[in-house]
Amino acid sequence: MVSSLVKPLSVNSDRLNQSIEDLAKIGHLSHGGVCRIAFTPEDITARNLVQHWMIEARMTVRIDAAGNIIGTYAGKDPQAGALSTGSHIDTVPTGGRYDGAYGVLAGIEVVRVLQEANLRLNHPIEVIVFADEESTMIGSKAMVGKIVNNSEYYTHFNGTDIQTCLKYVGGNWEKIEQAQRTKQEMAAFVELHVEQGPVLETLGKQIGVVQGIVGQRRYVINITGRASHAGSTPMNMRQDALVAASEIVLAVNRIGNTSGQQVATVGKLQVTPNAPNVIPGEVEMSLDIRDLSNEHLDHLMAELIENIKAIATRTQIEIKLEPCLRNEPAPAALQIQNTIAQVCEDLGLSYTYLPSRASHDAQEMINLTDMGMIFVPSIGGISHSQTEYTSPEQCVAGANVLLQTFLRLDQHYS
Repeated sequence: MVSSLVKPLSVNSDRLNQSIEDLAKIGHLSHGGVCRIAFTPEDITARNLVQHWMIEARMTVRIDAAGNIIGTYAGKDPQAGALSTGSHIDTVPTGGRYDGAYGVLAGIEVVRVLQEANLRLNHPIEVIVFADEESTMIGSKAMVGKIVNNSEYYTHFNGTDIQTCLKYVGGNWEKIEQAQRTKQEMAAFVELHVEQGPVLETLGKQIGVVQGIVGQRRYVINITGRASHAGSTPMNMRQDALVAASEIVLAVNRIGNTSGQQVATVGKLQVTPNAPNVIPGEVEMSLDIRDLSNEHLDHLMAELIENIKAIATRTQIEIKLEPCLRNEPAPAALQIQNTIAQVCEDLGLSYTYLPSRASHDAQEMINLTDMGMIFVPSIGGISHSQTEYTSPEQCVAGANVLLQTFLRLDQHYS
């Protein structure tokens, strides 16, 4: 029964890719990138276009208090929770045309196909445009009830307060709690996205079945030695904070390269006094470490802390490690992973399982419903850049996987 539904249906490749091109014209930059920062006139113009396409596809459209656009294609069962998809259409200041926007437009294309086939599933289909993914993630956080009761926390990165920002797009900070959804309203959420990394291209795979979105822990490490003259202080009498920092960088790199799928990065160093003829007395550095398993992250951090203690003792330098960010891992539902993999096999598409090491709105959705993600390759692993590129054929393949995944999940959740 499922196969008879799946095989005849496929997305309109020309229409999908034209939608991607048309949306990319809004905020187009001279060098080929896209600047469509949330709540700006460009973002508002793009939101209007997307709503127009939703209405053309016979979807009902509403904007919630958090500024999320929710397009709904009704199902047969009025009591059934929605099969939801979507992403964001806002960009970083010099972004590309695929990050976020591809998932929204593929979702609309899935509904177009169903509408043209005069086919309604048991469950409604929702396509969600989440507000401000690139800065505050207020859209997805509000939808799952994780809003901090402090408007200053959500000040947009251009300095505008969130009350004003939400007014621009039809939201309302004073009623933000009304954006929260219930578990009964949403049967599952599947986000289609470009990988933003090099794994699929390197392995020669067409589709990524996402195992989950990694947990992220971020720390500030303060290293305090003793600044002194670079010429007159003998090497064996120094307390060089930068030397100790260098050892920590190497320790972080070793941990990142042990067995597992973790990544570990020191991305920022601030050296004081930062003069060529002075031994560094202080260093402030960042640590970012990510993995799908909290237990594994605990183990890695325990090992790193022991290494740091040893470095401090050997160098006679004070080292303090302070946490500043902790995002929990967001595992994808096994049923959704298995469904995506089975669809790929039936379509003859090569695939691999992999984690998402970047943040997505989907990571918040696990607080509300079963979550899954589908990745398509990013050429060169590049994203958030004017050179971001996923081929038209790859975009079509991913959209077809999304379409057929929804057809099967409609049966599973009924």
